[in-house]
Order: sequence, then structure tokens, then C-alpha cells
Amino acid sequence: MALPDVFDTLRLPAIGAPLFIISNPDLVLAQCKAGIVGAFPALNARPQSQLDEWLAYINEELAAHNRAHPDAPAAPYAVNQIVHRSNDRLDSDLECCVRHRVPIVITSLGAREEVNRATQSYGGITLHDVINNRFARKAIEKGANGLVAVAAGAGGHAGTTSPFALVQEIRQWFDGPLALSGAIATGDAILAAQAMGADLAYIGSAFIATHEARAADAYKAMIARCDSSDIVYSSLFTGVMGNYLKPSIAAAGLNPDDLPESDPSAMSFAGDKAKAWKDIWGAGQGIGAVSEVTTARDRIRLLKEQYDNARTRLAL
Repeated sequence: MALPDVFDTLRLPAIGAPLFIISNPDLVLAQCKAGIVGAFPALNARPQSQLDEWLAYINEELAAHNRAHPDAPAAPYAVNQIVHRSNDRLDSDLECCVRHRVPIVITSLGAREEVNRATQSYGGITLHDVINNRFARKAIEKGANGLVAVAAGAGGHAGTTSPFALVQEIRQWFDGPLALSGAIATGDAILAAQAMGADLAYIGSAFIATHEARAADAYKAMIARCDSSDIVYSSLFTGVMGNYLKPSIAAAGLNPDDLPESDPSAMSFAGDKAKAWKDIWGAGQGIGAVSEVTTARDRIRLLKEQYDNARTRLAL
């Protein structure tokens, strides 16, 4: 099945993953103008009224870019909606996205039919992120257009399933849009994701170490100097298992090799709990391929060069 028309302007088959706290309009615009989907979580706009301002700004900037560059139009953008019950902004944030006709909505931590219907009402599409085949089936049954398969090694709330296993299980029954997340930080890995059966690569951690990202300089530097051995998988910080940088955990006075577990019912994306862990920094296992802090445009240019070289090497 071909990808929906919304992806026609991609110059590299990739989505810049929505990074909690970190993604912002500057990063999204840089990604879109360089030819990949740029994305941000709706919750990054604080106060809530800022979401309306961000969406208006992004739409205006992309329209201006497209007028100035008709031969190289920008890729579409996406907004991530956390569907978990702890997100009391969902209804108002969704209404704002509908009003601004956001091209792609990425849903996480719960599949909701009404979110899919609202997005599709104006021609938008929804992608739902999943960590296993069972959740994938539920998302499509509830009306999602496509999926983000979050495999082992991904940053944030990653699963534990091999990307090979997860993609092949989903592809046995689903032929719609499928993105793959999990330690992808090179153009070679983007091509490998396609060879596995995914349509798109979903890349997050590599974009933390960019000038546009709204992350502390120390966080960006840590991404650039660490590798997969510096990642720990824990439920302590949000109530859901995720991958985090060991040095940031140690800096908070905790032993990254002996962390207690957290009850999933404690999951939270706002309030005191989130603030308590604001200096615990997430990252995926692919960061060993990131050696410097650069612009998003230059990072995408490198990914494209690597992708094209890999295709040539394999005579594709």
C-alpha cells in the first residue's frame, strides 16, 4: 500500500520524533524544511494557549517557505497527543489541532476513536505508537490510519521487542503506513528500516543534539559523548518503562544500576512528579552514532548522504 499523499513532499523517509519538553517550533520547522516530518508534543506548549500560537506560526512559516521554494516544498508536520487519562488538556488541545488542520496527529499511551475521527474529519491522518502487536491491532481497530512501532532501544517509552520481530508481526496483517522507532540514528539504519518492511524511520535522540532543540547544553553534550552502554531502562521516572541516560541519573544522586520500580498507575506528565525528574534525561540506544551538536538541517543532510550511499552500496 502506498503512503498517503500527505507524505509526498518527503525528501527522506523519516519522522523527527516528538520529544517531550525538547521539541519546539524552531526544531519542527527546520526538520520540515529539510524534508522530513517535524513533530512536537502538544504538551510542550505551556500554557495551553501557546499551542494555538505555535500552530499558527508553523502553518504560516511553512506556507511562506513553499511559496519561496515551489521546487522543494516542506514536509508536513505532526502533533503528538498523549491520550493517557492524566492528560487533562487532551480535549482542548485536540480542538486546537482540528481548527488548524494539523496534517498528522501522533497518539500515544492509549488509542481513542474520537481522536481519530476528529483528525480525519478534515483530511488529517493519525499514527498511533505501539510497543507490541496486540496494541497495534487495537489501534487500527479504533480507527488509526497507521502505526509507529516502538521497538527495543528507542528513546522514551520504548518496548522490549526486536524491531525485526515487531515489524514482521505487524506486516503479517497490516499494509498501511508504518514507522519504526528504535536506535535509528544513521541513513543506513533508515534504509534498513525500509528493508524490514517499515515505510518510515522515526528518529528522536539524534535531534536532541541540535542547536534548535529546547534542551540544556549539558544534555546535548551528554548525547554527543555517550553510547548505548550509557542507557538504562527504568519505570521509576514516569511509571512506564523507558530509556534514560545513566550520567543524568547519577547526577541526581541515584544509582542507575539499582533503581526501584514505579507503579504504572503513577504515570504522570505534569505536576510535581514531572518537575522532580526534570533533569533525568531520556535517550535511545542509537546515540553512539551522534558525535557532535549541530543544526537540524546539517543532521538531516548527513542522514540523506548516508541513506543515498547505502542505497548505492547495495545497488538499489
